[in-house]
Amino acid sequence: MADWVDACDAAELGDGDVIGVAPKGIGLALYRVDGTIYATEDRCSHGLASLSEGMLDGCNIECPLHFGTFDVRTGEATAAPCSVAIKTFKAEERDGRIFVEL
Repeated sequence: MADWVDACDAAELGDGDVIGVAPKGIGLALYRVDGTIYATEDRCSHGLASLSEGMLDGCNIECPLHFGTFDVRTGEATAAPCSVAIKTFKAEERDGRIFVEL
């Protein structure tokens, strides 16, 4: 059964930003795109780099290692050399905090 966990203060994540968090020791990247919050695993499926250290361009996060990209809404790989999707998680803002369903 999935559990909603407190990931961070909502003020830490500005619009167009990406940050890394680790609720319950699970590395996640959080994104805010046009006011909507998205969460993915924080590891690139191609090079095992931290996606929270990459560049967010619209709904695409660019891996800082080999520059492949993923759609943060779906986890799908959108540019080579990335070809394997990353895991996504439901995320929402409540009472000034960001919660993620693990």
